[in-house]
Amino acid sequence: MNARKLLVISLLAALLAAACAPAAPATRPPIVATSEVQGPPLAGRQSGQPIQPEAGLATGAPAPTYPPPPAADLYRSAEPQAPGLLPPWPPYPTYPPYATPWPERPSYDIGVNPFMDAREDHLSTFAMDVDTASYTKMRDYINSGQLPPADLVRVEEFVNYFSMEYPDPTSGAFSINLEGGPSPFGGESTWLLRVGIQGRHIAGWERKDALLTYVIDVSGSMQEENRIDMVKAGLSRLVDRLGPNDRVAIVAFSETAWVVLEPTSVENRYRILDAINGLYPMNSTNTEAGLRLGYELAHRHYRDGAINRVILASDGVANVGNTDPSVLAQYAQDYYGRNIFLSTVGVGHGNYNDVLLEQLADKGNGVYSFLDSPQAAERIFSQDLEGTLQTIAKDAKIQVDFNPNVVHSYRLLGYENRAVSDQDFRNDTVDAGEVGAGHNVTALYEVRLSLEVGGEIAIVRVRYEDPDTHAVAEQSEAIRADELQRDFNRTSPRFQLAAAVAQYAETLRISPWTSREQLRRVVDLAWSVQRQLPFDADVAEFAQLVERAASLTD
Repeated sequence: MNARKLLVISLLAALLAAACAPAAPATRPPIVATSEVQGPPLAGRQSGQPIQPEAGLATGAPAPTYPPPPAADLYRSAEPQAPGLLPPWPPYPTYPPYATPWPERPSYDIGVNPFMDAREDHLSTFAMDVDTASYTKMRDYINSGQLPPADLVRVEEFVNYFSMEYPDPTSGAFSINLEGGPSPFGGESTWLLRVGIQGRHIAGWERKDALLTYVIDVSGSMQEENRIDMVKAGLSRLVDRLGPNDRVAIVAFSETAWVVLEPTSVENRYRILDAINGLYPMNSTNTEAGLRLGYELAHRHYRDGAINRVILASDGVANVGNTDPSVLAQYAQDYYGRNIFLSTVGVGHGNYNDVLLEQLADKGNGVYSFLDSPQAAERIFSQDLEGTLQTIAKDAKIQVDFNPNVVHSYRLLGYENRAVSDQDFRNDTVDAGEVGAGHNVTALYEVRLSLEVGGEIAIVRVRYEDPDTHAVAEQSEAIRADELQRDFNRTSPRFQLAAAVAQYAETLRISPWTSREQLRRVVDLAWSVQRQLPFDADVAEFAQLVERAASLTD
C-alpha cells in the first residue's frame, strides 16, 4: 500500500512539474521552397528575342508554367507572418570598416568621343539617357575626401542631374531647345552647342496606377555605411507619396530570395511599413535569385493599363548564383518585352558594382540612380516620383545632322555607351532610351565652324514611340550660325551651368581634350553661375564640390 501511495505521489509530482515548466520559445516558421515560383521563365528562347505578353495575362489569368529551377532551393518564400508574433531578429553580424583607398571594384572604360570631320560623317545619333547615378557617386567620393575613379564618370549623367528650365512642349512629348556660344574651354574658333530636350510634365492625378515590385539587397555588405537604412528610409518616403490605387510588393535577397510582401494596396500603409522595417542585413549576395523572383512576382500580378515596374536597390556586389552582368541584364531586356520596366538604385561605395547596375537599368529601360544621403532618398523616391514611374516616350533617340558646309568638325561630350548607328535612327525595332514625365535631357557638342560661313549649322531630330498608342513620332528643330551668342558671358545661366558641369566631368574622367589645370577655371565659372542662380541648392552644392575637387588635385 505504501508503495502504491509513493507511485501515485511521484506521478502527481511529475505532472505538476510539467504543467509549471516554462513554454519552449517560439520559433520562426521554416523557410520552404515555394511552388508558385517556377524556374527560368525564358528557357528555350533565343537571346534578345522579344517576348509577347501571353493571352489572358492582363485579365488575371494564371501566369504560364515554366520549367523547374536548376536548384530546388534557389527561390524561397516565407509563410505569411503576423507582425509582433516572432522572436527578435538575431543580432547584426559585424564587418571591418573599409580601408582607404576603397577596395577594387568592377570597371570598364567607355572611351572618349573624338572630333568628327563633318564632311566624312555629318550625323551624330544616340539614345536618350536620364540617369544621374554617376554624378551622385562622384559626390559621395568627393565628400569622403577622394577623387572618383575616372571610369565612374559619365558626362551626360553629370549634366542631366541638373534642371535646365526648358519650356514644356506645346504639343507632342518633347520640346527641343537649342543654344550656342563660344566654348570657354575649347580654345579659339570652338563653339559650344547645347541640345536640350524637355519631356512634358504630368500632374500627380494624371499618373497611372502603379504596381511597384521592390527587390532589396539584404546581404551582409548592406550593413556598411547604413546602406540598408537609407534604402528603408527611401521606401518609407515612397509609401507616403503613392496613391490609394497603387500597390507595393517587396522581395528580399541574400544567399537566396524570398517574398517579404505580396502586392499590397497603399491603403494598408502600416502593413507595408512593417515589412520595410523588418529588413536587415544577412549573408551573401545572390542578385540573380532576387531579380528573377522579383520579375516572377511582378509578372504574376501584372496590371494591364498600369505602371508595372521592378526597382532593384543594391550595392551590386553579386557573389552567389550567376554574377555575369550580361546574363542578368538579359532578364531585364526580356521582361521589358512584357512591358515590365526595371530601374536600379545603387547604394554604398568601395566594392560597389556600378557596371552591373548601369547595365541592368539600360536593358530594363529604366533610370539608374545612386543613394548617398537622406536628401538623395527624398529626391529619388519622392520628389521625382512621376518622372521615375510614368514613361512618356519609349525608344527615344536623338540625331543631330550637321551641315558640312558650315561645320568643319564636332565632338559630342559624353553618351559614349549610348551610341546608335546612324542608319538605325528610323529603325523602330532598335532599343534606345526611355524618358519619364518631366525629365530633361541635355547633350553638349564642341563645334568648329568653317571661317566666315553662315547659314544653318544643324538640324536636331527626336524620334520616339508613344508608350500607350505605340505610334512613332518625330520632331525636329534647326539652329543657324547667326543665332549663336558671340559672348559666352551673355549666354543664359543654365547654358553656362551646363558648360561648367560638362568640363568638370571631362576633367575628372581625364579626357584627352582637357587637363587638371583647367579645374580652377571651372571653379571660377561654377561660383559665377551660383551667383546668377542663387536659389538653386543643386548649383550651390556643385560649386562647393568643384572647389573640394580642385583642392584634392593641388
